[in-house]
Amino acid sequence: MTTSIEINPQSFLYEERGPVALITLNRPDRLNSLTFEVYRELTDTLSSLRSRDDVRVVIITGRGRGFCSGGDVEDIIGELFKRDMSGLLEFTRMTCELIRNIRALHKPVIASLNGTVAGAGAVIALACDLRIAAQTAKIAFLFVKVGLAGADMGAAFLLPRIVGLSKATEMLYTGDFISAEEAGRIGLYNRVVAAEELEAETIRWAEKLAAGPGFALGMTKASLNRELDMSLEMALEAESAAQAICMLNPDFREAYQAFTEKRSPQFGK
Repeated sequence: MTTSIEINPQSFLYEERGPVALITLNRPDRLNSLTFEVYRELTDTLSSLRSRDDVRVVIITGRGRGFCSGGDVEDIIGELFKRDMSGLLEFTRMTCELIRNIRALHKPVIASLNGTVAGAGAVIALACDLRIAAQTAKIAFLFVKVGLAGADMGAAFLLPRIVGLSKATEMLYTGDFISAEEAGRIGLYNRVVAAEELEAETIRWAEKLAAGPGFALGMTKASLNRELDMSLEMALEAESAAQAICMLNPDFREAYQAFTEKRSPQFGK
């Protein structure tokens, strides 16, 4: 049953193209830097998408030369100097809630990196399930450059699991940019394409996933999240249960019937 939830953010663009939801950060003159409003609306939108049944895949991208350059210096950083410890914790926990909602969404989330990826924008990309990047999409975890810990919004948890501890340490210690080609080489980006090919390549991946078994993809994402800190024995037991549950889902029978009937499967929602 499709849930009717109105998603109408004011601080970025949102549209649905069939089963694909497209979130476009829309402050190109500021390299799509984040404001308090953008943070809150992004967090709320990702939460609402959990029960948006018609949406099977989510894309996050940006307009202009940047994907996202992190927190806006004027809107956010200047404001933080006015806060005490309690107020600062309120902000940092709010930024972490956005990352939590990306990971908690049992649907594939693709970061389509159209340009510069920096600071909090880099962690948003990191939290997505897949990253498809234009050749112009250099990336940096800039936090130490402004006197902050490289451990921000889950970066110290997620980045070593993607690129390894040594490379993650280098990136978080220095805050230096690496090129899209380097990010692709170390596995941080799943695919790097020419800028003019980015939208088509992202849509191709999204449509492929949207046509897949949504229940099984959600179970896969949930398992990836849970097993990050499990022993092998715990993971094996968890995967035994996850797979048995999937075997009870109609998609499993549909895949079998499609194979025997020599046709493409038509998976449910």
